[in-house]
Amino acid sequence: MIQERLAALRSRMKEEHVDAYLVPTDDFHCSEYVGDYFKCRKYITGFTGSAGTAVITMDEAGLWTDGRYFIQAANQLEGTTVTLYKMGEEGVPTIEEYLLNTLKPGQCLGFDGRTMTAAGGEELEKKLAEKQVSLSFQMDLVGDIWQDRPPLSCSPVWELDLKYAGKPRSEKLTQIRKAMAEQKADYFLLTSLEDIAWLLNIRGGDIACTPVVLSYLVMTQSKVLLFAQQEAFSEELKKELSREGVTLQPYNDIYSFAASIPAGKRVLLDPACANYALKKSIPEQAAVVSAPNPTRLPKAVKNPVEVANMKKAHIRDGVAVTRWIYWLKQNVGKTEITEISAAAKLEEFRCAQEDYLGPSFDPIVSWGHHAALPHYSATPETDIPVQPRSFLLADTGGHYRQGSTDITRTIVMGETSQKEKEYFTRVLRANLNLAAAKFLYGCSGKNLDYIAREPLWEIGEDYNHGTGHGIGYLLSVHEGPNEFRWKSRPSRPDAAVFEEGMITTDEPGYYVEGEFGIRHENVMVCRKAEKTACGQFMEFETITMVPFDLEAVIPEMLSPRERELLNRYHQTVYEKISPFLEGEEKEWLKEATRKI
Repeated sequence: MIQERLAALRSRMKEEHVDAYLVPTDDFHCSEYVGDYFKCRKYITGFTGSAGTAVITMDEAGLWTDGRYFIQAANQLEGTTVTLYKMGEEGVPTIEEYLLNTLKPGQCLGFDGRTMTAAGGEELEKKLAEKQVSLSFQMDLVGDIWQDRPPLSCSPVWELDLKYAGKPRSEKLTQIRKAMAEQKADYFLLTSLEDIAWLLNIRGGDIACTPVVLSYLVMTQSKVLLFAQQEAFSEELKKELSREGVTLQPYNDIYSFAASIPAGKRVLLDPACANYALKKSIPEQAAVVSAPNPTRLPKAVKNPVEVANMKKAHIRDGVAVTRWIYWLKQNVGKTEITEISAAAKLEEFRCAQEDYLGPSFDPIVSWGHHAALPHYSATPETDIPVQPRSFLLADTGGHYRQGSTDITRTIVMGETSQKEKEYFTRVLRANLNLAAAKFLYGCSGKNLDYIAREPLWEIGEDYNHGTGHGIGYLLSVHEGPNEFRWKSRPSRPDAAVFEEGMITTDEPGYYVEGEFGIRHENVMVCRKAEKTACGQFMEFETITMVPFDLEAVIPEMLSPRERELLNRYHQTVYEKISPFLEGEEKEWLKEATRKI
């Protein structure tokens, strides 16, 4: 099937005189996850991961993806004629290097400019111009051959009440207009769906597990234009938005609007988020101010109401996950449990919680050797029984009206080896030590990432993913700019300083291909500690409330400090979660959080 699709695409490329065609993962808004309408890269390669870019020439097809997906991509690309290029590995060319080496002077690279960031498109434009390779960015060739393509999503839009948002949109709009004035910008073009939802206190359902609204937003000092599918808005919400000066416009009219911006006007736009076609639509006579979205940092710094609500959400989620772990341990080996049925049972426990809205991402529930795939998600074809041995790794989360959760627990299903226990304990040490970090204000995740990796680095081991990421408030569970990562990335060269109110995951791991995988993930809020003559100190407060599995912990491998950190955390878990449990569940939790 994939080979037939590639042949059809190559036929369209020949008709359009395109020598190579690039297919990113992105939608028109640079979203991490995309709606079904936008899954062109999945359609043309068969690879289902959330990150990757395909390049198709007349003779070859390649897929570039990162370390989270190496194993998964290798399996899914088998037999498709699509070659896997492991990004960041020694000897593997970047996409730009591949194109420079493959395309000849006078040839053409095609892509849909709406699915390429402005920064990415301009970088390609610059590098390929040196070789006299032209760009054709106003074509959706995969869409041309995708006969049963799903329609564009148009889910109902709803308003996030102030008791959850913590700040009215009028106040947020005033804050952003001040930032525009500092940049001397006449217009601000905002294309990030999460930022638009945050700014206007609206939520929707146009991306699975991410409650956002397909839209673009344009701000001036006097008006706000929201380019969206008007049928998704109720009349009442339209009136509410209108009172704040927000006027709805047709979704696709953003490009003609951009083309009509008067000469001499200054347009603020984030090239890392806004798409290439949109930036190209702005007349050359207008001045483009390239800068990060001024919404990005205030969205990441949660206000006191959001922080308080997020803590409530994590207690509710903690009750659900704790009950689920108890259920797993009581039933494994006695009744048939598979990866998919285990995930469905966890969803059942979450649905029993007040104000639960749905999963915050597709569940990663993997047993045994499947857990070695950091972002494996079971399908009917790959689903396997959970057996009473080794580990079950569960990376899941939920959306509540009080916020979003993201938690990973590695759960002992039965007999485990000494090797499994040793690495389980090392990864646990990593999690505990990062959570206990105290640091001077001004530190970023690049300063602190080493704390988590040290228990593995000391024996020459590592994990091939970041240690943590920001979490949105009833938005995407992967939110910047706060993160724990020791490597710089071209798209994010500057690491963000941790601010009070930032909420970030703490998720070190370890994976042995073909054997097992381990990851321990909690969510933490950054807060101020004491202020001394040296400056303002900062610390983290863990808000995830689920026990770690003591059955795989080797106490002798923990330092006295680490043992105290674990015992203190488990004491808090019991205090927060036990009031919601009864009988055997409560007794089990008491044993699961015992001091060691």
